[in-house]
Amino acid sequence: MFTNQRKSRSVAAVLAFAGTLTISGLHKFYLGQPLWGILYVLLSWTPIPKVASAIEGVWFLAQSEDTFDENFNLGKSPLRTIQTGKQVIAIADALRELDGLRQDGLISEYEFEQKRRQLLERIS
Repeated sequence: MFTNQRKSRSVAAVLAFAGTLTISGLHKFYLGQPLWGILYVLLSWTPIPKVASAIEGVWFLAQSEDTFDENFNLGKSPLRTIQTGKQVIAIADALRELDGLRQDGLISEYEFEQKRRQLLERIS
């Protein structure tokens, strides 16, 4: 259900804290960990999942967005995507300028290729 959607750190924390009052494990289902969610539900007659949910709620809030994204969003941060997009645009502009220098005869084909490779390595 939530597999392709970006997970929110605050929603995960709210669901974890809600698990201390109601059904524990909802945050596990939200984060794409259904087996853990089922385990929390099965153990809901004990205090273990409620305590674990409270600890995880605090842990979610204590994490940075980048750390949360690495753990639960496959490292995909919207901010990182924007920065990567800006970086690609800047490198594309630099490649155009470099090609202009090559066409004007200000740098050799060899120099162009060396600089082009250096610029393209920055994208990864």
